[in-house]
Amino acid sequence: MPAPASDPEADTDIDLSLRDEIRMLGRVLGDTLRDQEGDAIFDLVERVRRVSTRFHREEDESARHELETILASLPADHTISIVRAFSYFSHLANIAEDQHNLRRARAETANGHAAAGTLAHALADALKAGVSTAELRRFFAGALASPVLTAHPTEVRRRATLTHEMRIAQLLAERTRIDPTPEELADIDEELRRRVVTLWQTNLLRRTKLTVLDEVTNGLAYYDYTFLRQLPRVYAALEDKLALLEGGEGAVPGPPDEIGSFLRIGSWIGGDRDGNPFVTAAVTAQTMRRQSSTAISFYLDELKALGSELSISTIRVDVSDELLALIDQMPAISQARRNEPYRAAAQVIAERLRATTFQLEIADLVGVTAKPPVEPYASAAELKADLDIIDQSLRKHRSAAIARGKLRSLRRAVDCFGFHLAILDSRQNSDVHERCVAELFEIAAPGTNYKELGEGARISLLLRELATARPLTSPFATYSDETVGEMDMLRTCARIHQIYGPEAIQTCIISKAEGVSDMLELALLLKEVGLVDPAGTSAVNIVPLFETIEDLRNSAKVMEQMFRLPEYRKLVDSRGAMQEVMLGYSDSNKDGGFVTSGWELYKAEIELIEVFKRHGVRLRLFHGRGGSVGRGGGPSYDAILAQPGGAVQGLIRITEQGEIISSKYSNPAVGRANLEILASATLEATLLSGDAKAPREEYLTVMEALSDAAFKAYRALVYETPRFEDYFWESTVINEIATLNIGSRPASRKKTRRIEDLRAIPWVFSWAQCRLMLPGWYGFGTAIGSWLEKHPDGLPLLQEMYREWPFFRTQLSNMDMVLSKSSIAIASRYAELVEDVELRDSIFGRIRAEHSAAIKSLLAISQQDKLLASNPMLDRSIRNRFPYIDPLNHVQVGLLRAYRGNDTDEKVLQGIQLTINGISAGLRNSG
Repeated sequence: MPAPASDPEADTDIDLSLRDEIRMLGRVLGDTLRDQEGDAIFDLVERVRRVSTRFHREEDESARHELETILASLPADHTISIVRAFSYFSHLANIAEDQHNLRRARAETANGHAAAGTLAHALADALKAGVSTAELRRFFAGALASPVLTAHPTEVRRRATLTHEMRIAQLLAERTRIDPTPEELADIDEELRRRVVTLWQTNLLRRTKLTVLDEVTNGLAYYDYTFLRQLPRVYAALEDKLALLEGGEGAVPGPPDEIGSFLRIGSWIGGDRDGNPFVTAAVTAQTMRRQSSTAISFYLDELKALGSELSISTIRVDVSDELLALIDQMPAISQARRNEPYRAAAQVIAERLRATTFQLEIADLVGVTAKPPVEPYASAAELKADLDIIDQSLRKHRSAAIARGKLRSLRRAVDCFGFHLAILDSRQNSDVHERCVAELFEIAAPGTNYKELGEGARISLLLRELATARPLTSPFATYSDETVGEMDMLRTCARIHQIYGPEAIQTCIISKAEGVSDMLELALLLKEVGLVDPAGTSAVNIVPLFETIEDLRNSAKVMEQMFRLPEYRKLVDSRGAMQEVMLGYSDSNKDGGFVTSGWELYKAEIELIEVFKRHGVRLRLFHGRGGSVGRGGGPSYDAILAQPGGAVQGLIRITEQGEIISSKYSNPAVGRANLEILASATLEATLLSGDAKAPREEYLTVMEALSDAAFKAYRALVYETPRFEDYFWESTVINEIATLNIGSRPASRKKTRRIEDLRAIPWVFSWAQCRLMLPGWYGFGTAIGSWLEKHPDGLPLLQEMYREWPFFRTQLSNMDMVLSKSSIAIASRYAELVEDVELRDSIFGRIRAEHSAAIKSLLAISQQDKLLASNPMLDRSIRNRFPYIDPLNHVQVGLLRAYRGNDTDEKVLQGIQLTINGISAGLRNSG
């Protein structure tokens, strides 16, 4: 399969290697296709690609007819071969692009230019702005930047294919970085061919539905790929850079110079039970056991390697008394290795770690009284203290360079990951909390109808009960399954605190938080399990998630009321006078559209900043962003810097979801770059935006008017158009997405076709598959058009807003990317799946007109002559993908028509599932 022809005038020297690499991978895939499926299939794939390209460029009706004729006449086996060929090309192109981006970054670094988004660039800018290294150290000591992995189902790749793709990435790196001899190059290319053949012979689709623990296992893989090794390296590089900036002689920073562990990995996988009945207390307990096992297994492997490395003999150097005392804990080991005390120390620590594993495994087993043969570690801090003894002895006895190797990375890993690996969040819907609390009150005080109480009466009752030491629950009462399950979950969270430490679960999130009582209900339930004390202390952060447009508008008012309650303020103060607030991008977008969602999020942040400042509480925002623009996605660096002044304050958490996790963190080098992006953006937004100008009042007025018009346009289409849900369900793959084994959570909250009940993820994912990307732009064209009607001379002001206001520029930049990936011509083919012609023509006509208006408005404001004119690299990337994504869409439409026409051939559904995989890979951030 040849790579797409490129525009010679658009290519630069630095991009030629990418084009050549994609062509090379295309040839390898083409050879594989010929070898595995025959010349006839190869020729068929090429014919489909050429006709699809003609249709895309010209919307040629003859090309459409030819495509339909070709695809309608194909047997199912041939169709699947075509789909797999185009899907794998997209996967291979992704790998090549990632490697190319890494090469560009290395080239910039080699030339002495730290790229934006790196810690080197952020530190340099901070120094230019007059920030001292002492201030930088204070920042890192109190900062938190945390990517939080979630199991939201938009990752369609199996781990088996991901493993092969990771090796292909390594081979591409070896081709360009080690200056191979002809023989070595031939070996690399031969393995590349083997890997591609293996990929072709590997099943792309999962045969069984994922369980929650399957999702946990998949999530843990990214610690092996990236986090466990790359996070310590980020810290080491940063510490060394700070030491050099402070005027050291290239000296090594010792333990006193270590910066705080401000980068922390979080997770929802196994703890997020909002709408997922399969996340139970037993599953959460098992999740934490698996997380802990992953961390400790890594430490043991590193200790084994460290012991092999530290062959230092006391014949050559002295060691500290503390080190000798450490190895004397186990006389048998100390006698055997008396002349090699560092190896002995590593062995002692490993034995205690194995004992710790045993202790953690039996912690919840009833009746087990066995004890490990040696004393286990009571905490990760004890493990770190023993490692510090080795470090201090090495530094004291002329071995600082050795201390900077594996030992340094291991010590930092223990800092970052402890015995819990990742901070596991607990999340549940406020409706569940309400029902549980209502049942508890009814059983404890019959006749108390909590649900019928007004908000004020609820608050008073909850506050009284929070201050009461006696429990509300009784072991002698009988409760509903829901209440039993919820209380078991919270007791499990409390038990995890006891076993793994308070770092293991730090946050309990309330989905669909609407008022004060929603937060107090959770506080009361936490009091029942001992995580909240009647005296006013809390062992966890109680976090509201504001996710609809109305909730965002009320968020500041709710928090104002919370802080005015002395009982709740005590809980906040017990958490260091810090309150986290989560903002929902996905649901607010589905509720109000892209423009209004972005604007209401921005306004909510401004209002929250003022409330928190007034009450002397530190704000930590948790951004519930998705992978796609329609769910708040887009470049993280730009998004963080576009926050209103004061929104970051050194604290930020961001969800990483679906296919975005694998694209960011499956490759170690790419993963490290993304960790640096998050850290550097947090630093810059905190320390370098203090003098940033607030948006002009005129900008805010214009944005309010645009949001109002966009909201009306979006709601009119999605929620007020009769039978719009029929159009959506018939013109997209929403039904068929449910057949993919890509997640444990149902697509809808209730068994209805209502848009209100549909989860935001499949909503956006479905629109991406049919290439409309509607949630990422609909309403914008109408908003701009209506505003310009009222302000005929207003275009220069909009252009000024685009130049001067990061928020507005980032919104339009994200929309630019989404519109570039959309195709109204292909979307029209999906519209034809709607059986009611009048409904189809009416709704798709409106969508087509709005699509055109959005592009026209965007180009006028950004003063571009075409989409992505300001981002030629991304433009070429997307344009070069179309010949391989478009055929998948055409095949998908044909298969959908057959499947919905009751074609019983199981390969038809398999073909649909494969197209979903391929289109998702080609678009990259689709869900």
